[in-house]
Amino acid sequence: MTLPPNSHSCWILTDGKIGMVNQCLGLARALGHDPDIKTIDLRRPWAWLPPTLIPAKTGVITAGSTPLVPPWPDLLIASGRKSVAPAQAIRRASGRKTFCVQIQDPGIATNSFDLVVAPAHDRLRGDNVVTTIGAMQGVDPAALEAARMAFANRVGGLPRPLAGVLLGGDNAVYRMTPALGETLAAQLRTLAADQGWGLAITPSRRTPEFVLDAIRAALTGLDADIWDETGPNPYLGFLAHADSIIVTGDSVNMVSEAAATGKPVHVVHLEGGSKKFTRFHEAMVARGITRPFAGTLEQWSYEPPDDMAAVVGEIQRRMAASDRA
Repeated sequence: MTLPPNSHSCWILTDGKIGMVNQCLGLARALGHDPDIKTIDLRRPWAWLPPTLIPAKTGVITAGSTPLVPPWPDLLIASGRKSVAPAQAIRRASGRKTFCVQIQDPGIATNSFDLVVAPAHDRLRGDNVVTTIGAMQGVDPAALEAARMAFANRVGGLPRPLAGVLLGGDNAVYRMTPALGETLAAQLRTLAADQGWGLAITPSRRTPEFVLDAIRAALTGLDADIWDETGPNPYLGFLAHADSIIVTGDSVNMVSEAAATGKPVHVVHLEGGSKKFTRFHEAMVARGITRPFAGTLEQWSYEPPDDMAAVVGEIQRRMAASDRA
């Protein structure tokens, strides 16, 4: 969902990680904002410390960060550990006139913000906490249709049915091993060579080169589009054109974006994991949204999560109640 243009000023505040930026942008645009993007980092020693030990001052950010100076915004949407202290500082400096939304568990008392948006697997509770199924993201029918048109020429020559393949990689709790890369490459070759699937593959910055090498070698001579990370990112275009989706399970954002399409989502589980990730994946399976990828693609349907509408409605309600609508 996207509302008409909003006259209120809006900032988004993150450390620049694409997953966090996309969540904040998706929410801001759904509210009708064209936000100012503020990218920050923390000075030492604050960069090493948890949010509970970082003073709520704008002075904790580095000189290379986007300056945080008045006039303060009507709405601030922030995400990530490094944004917590600066977001608190802005809220205080504005005399609490800035409505402050923190996406994901801030690691401090939730009443430090006007609203906290957290996925269910975080198990965060509070009077000002809105719980979502997955990550906030801006994949909606309008965005998919725009991407479908933008990448029609690129994707049009690939065989049908088409599988969109979203590759992540190593993070704090998961590892994409050489063995898994070889297995996935062989499975993709079987889909293309034996089952007639077209493949539209997009890696992330975390995807190991050895995995891409294995996939390129396995798909030599077959009809597959593997984005080489030059030119416009076809990620959303591949989602729009895909008949079915394969996604690695290391990213809640990627799985949530895939689920927003309403298309079958097959998850490749990497080595490792955590209790939070396990809760997320179990919830997605229980809702009939995802299934594990075992080399074949199935067809099923489900109702895509509509977290965005609930969060937008709650922000509007609370801003109106506080005379900040």
